[in-house]
Amino acid sequence: MGAGVRLAIVGATGAVGQEMLKILAERDFPIKELICLADPREAGTKIKFKGETFTVQAAGSEQFKKSDLALFAVGTDISKSLAGMAVDNNCVVIDNSYAFRMDESVPLVVPEINPDDVDWHRGIIANPNCSTTIMVMAVYPIYQAAGLKRIVVSTYQAVSGAGIAGLHELEQASRDYLEGREAVPEAFQHPIAFNLIPHIDVFVEQDYTREEMKMVYETRKIMHAPDLKIAATAVRVPVFRSHSEAIHLETEQTLSPAEARTILAAAPGIIVQDDPENNIYPMPLYSSNKDEVFVGRIRKDISVENGLALWVASDQIRKGAATNAIQIAELLVNKNQY
Repeated sequence: MGAGVRLAIVGATGAVGQEMLKILAERDFPIKELICLADPREAGTKIKFKGETFTVQAAGSEQFKKSDLALFAVGTDISKSLAGMAVDNNCVVIDNSYAFRMDESVPLVVPEINPDDVDWHRGIIANPNCSTTIMVMAVYPIYQAAGLKRIVVSTYQAVSGAGIAGLHELEQASRDYLEGREAVPEAFQHPIAFNLIPHIDVFVEQDYTREEMKMVYETRKIMHAPDLKIAATAVRVPVFRSHSEAIHLETEQTLSPAEARTILAAAPGIIVQDDPENNIYPMPLYSSNKDEVFVGRIRKDISVENGLALWVASDQIRKGAATNAIQIAELLVNKNQY
């Protein structure tokens, strides 16, 4: 295909893998050879990329031996079983699952925030949880300017965060509800149409969910702030695509809403939409299929002395998953670290 990287996509037939291919083409990522990998049952599937047709192969040592970089868009168990094989064959892994995020030997990277962490990778770099990525993009510039004592966040997460099954379930459940039939939930714990479910992933310590605790631990690691106090509530909402978050911050130094707007407007990857008098603020409908994190409703949190409140929306499939992984790959190419 030309000069560049021999790139493998593991999970190329899935929702995130397909999004990765789309974004790789949009960003004109330098690909010398594209290797599309998936479950052995999907071997032989044809995938189109930049006008060429590629045949999906089952992932194995031979495929990784031919690859410089591998973008993993698969579940935790598959990542754990395949990542070591890739590294043993001198293929650098950028993993989108939970498998390695909290491993002390694995960098957890959002390129706008901690790009230099890729310098100490040992063959694997982890991509954060989508909700974490969206939040730290909005919070880190304020942390740099005024310090942070505490974050309280509530997420409003689209059904596409649960994959294709989540999308299908919202569509079918909406029809069932409107036509008077009882919806039978499968992808979610309760009917999702016209409902909110304050339960994403399994419950773990102190009745928080694992999704909520990911935001705590991953944020601390990415921002190099091990003592930062964070509490999260993660809610599934009947929106097809793009997560939203209500974020309340307690800063160490006083920062006015106007100062926060200026700081965020200058931050990479952020678009400020904050004109409530004209009904302008971030919404999932309009942040879908975009790479930026949209921030608005920037105001003082009147419950604490140095408080700020933000409302954020961003496409969790793009910046929350596929785009961030590709940005990490671009970092590695620019640093010649693959």
